[in-house]
Amino acid sequence: MWYIYLHFSSYRFMKNTARLIGREEEIAKLDALLQSPQAEFLAVYGRRRVGKTYLVRAYLKNHIVFDITGTQNGSRELQLHHFFDEYRGRVKNRKRATVPVNWHQAFECLATYLKSLQRLKTKQVVFIDEMPWMDTPKSSFITALEFFWNQHASKMNNVLLIACGSASSWIKKKLINARGGLHNRVTQRIKLLPFNLHETALFLKKKGLDLPHYQLLEIYMAMGGIPFYLNQATKGKSASQIIDAICFSKTGLLHSEYEQLYHSLFKNADHHEAIISALAAHPQGIIRQALAARTKLSEGSLSRALEELVDCDFITVYDPYINKKKESVYKLTDLYSLFYLKFIKPNKINGKGAWQRLLQSSSFAAWSGYAFENICMMHIQQVKAALGIQGVHTMTNSWVFRASNGLPGAQIDMIIDRADNTINLCEAKFTQDNFVITKKYATQLKLKKSIFRQVSQTKKATFTTLLTTYPAIQNKYYLDEVENEITMDKLFEYVI
Repeated sequence: MWYIYLHFSSYRFMKNTARLIGREEEIAKLDALLQSPQAEFLAVYGRRRVGKTYLVRAYLKNHIVFDITGTQNGSRELQLHHFFDEYRGRVKNRKRATVPVNWHQAFECLATYLKSLQRLKTKQVVFIDEMPWMDTPKSSFITALEFFWNQHASKMNNVLLIACGSASSWIKKKLINARGGLHNRVTQRIKLLPFNLHETALFLKKKGLDLPHYQLLEIYMAMGGIPFYLNQATKGKSASQIIDAICFSKTGLLHSEYEQLYHSLFKNADHHEAIISALAAHPQGIIRQALAARTKLSEGSLSRALEELVDCDFITVYDPYINKKKESVYKLTDLYSLFYLKFIKPNKINGKGAWQRLLQSSSFAAWSGYAFENICMMHIQQVKAALGIQGVHTMTNSWVFRASNGLPGAQIDMIIDRADNTINLCEAKFTQDNFVITKKYATQLKLKKSIFRQVSQTKKATFTTLLTTYPAIQNKYYLDEVENEITMDKLFEYVI
């Protein structure tokens, strides 16, 4: 009996995931929810265009009995009209004929419909996509949702309610961390992240693009692992041609995506764009005080916007490595936003072909270094696997020391502080050919390590680790100063 059940479950898994790339952990959660003997409330959130809707509809299509998407900037009346259209289509006009005047009436209709399906033993999925857009001012949407779940849906063991949205802060505040009637009502959550390099390579290969890792890395640096963006790539073109067509052609998706990106997610999006612009000008990151000075936002506006940008994975906050009393550093880690502000926006009038010329510029070398550093930080699990320390607890950060007490300033791209009394001092080098350590650079590496040891007063072993595209030439200086090297190929590996 168990063998038959597991065999069937495995078959269903393979059938439903035939078109999906990656998302193993998320699919495992969905499977568990489908098999749950009680009502379930799932919150799905993540960055715009990351594939939330596709995941739910592709994997659960045979279970969805109600599917509605909120309308951006739509009035309450318009949202109710769309909600009722979906309801009427599902019940085939056998029920209420007039559009509800409020959300309480709308959810009562939905509850009545779901009760008619209680005889069905499999999970019946109610999918409400872009739910934050439905919560218009003074609409009482949340109050009605609370009553619907507490009074009706939570008592229907065959119901799986899925609330989905790109406004991650809204999902977290109104649902996951709710203090009112929805407190602790969300039974599971999925935060969908962009594809990593391994998943990006699989996705593009499935589309017929069999490109070398260096070119895949170029594409990833420009648009990140956002499936909707990557889906614009066409086979038979090089990475530079793909970037040129998608980002610099006036008809390319990413030529104007930025203009909608933040305004589709946030109220007062000008505040968020001001922060993003300030961080793009300082790719190494800056502290909150500097952000306030550059954006001229009030304390309250700055706090709200920073929290929302962090929740939506546009920026990352790094705590100081040594002096914990110092302020945290805010860094722009959304690869597309950085690329747009650095290259697309200043070159919009140049049109298609602009990227071919920009590849030869000095600004490309500077940007690619920061982008590659960000990607290495994003792929810390692959870095740890390459170092053979997957099971070791680590803390990851970057480090900047300003000249003080007779010591010169120093910067280290990435520090991996390990629980086995070891620290990897990582230097990221994005090059088109094999990296060569010169006598001058070897001296810099030795000095950085010395300054770090003095300032940190660490008693741990410190290893200089290179993160490169192609293997560095193992000359005398390499052998003297480098303990570990990780090439880009390791970042593409599958890591559990």
